[in-house]
Amino acid sequence: MSLENTINDAIKTAMKAKDKTALDALRAVKSQILLLKTEARGAEVTTEQEIAIVQRMIKQRKDSYEQFMAQNRADLAEVEMAQSKVIEQFLPAQLSTDELQAAIEKIIAEVGASSLKEIGKVMGVASKTLAGQSDGKAISEMVKKLLS
Repeated sequence: MSLENTINDAIKTAMKAKDKTALDALRAVKSQILLLKTEARGAEVTTEQEIAIVQRMIKQRKDSYEQFMAQNRADLAEVEMAQSKVIEQFLPAQLSTDELQAAIEKIIAEVGASSLKEIGKVMGVASKTLAGQSDGKAISEMVKKLLS
């Protein structure tokens, strides 16, 4: 089932449960997917594009959370974190630290990188290979750790 159909079902469930936070988060995701479809002009939206939308929305929510906490607005920060948790349910299973390390070690071996100077090669392959399974920041930190 496509992400859009899954989101639509989740919206119906949230409406029945009268869960305003989940409903707002789900409607935002649906809105982004519809915008992407409109921009594509009839072309199919790929799973990778849907995952990218979900990841971007989670990152936005977490950034907003940090800004609200810095401004002592815990009431608004809680809403952002709750919405982030609702949206995270639609990401594929995330890799653990050990799994991420093993995957990046394999990529480093394939690329043949041996120093921090070759981080660009490794990051290019790792970002494409691990898209949706881990966030870019975690990938970057692990690559730097393994190459240094």
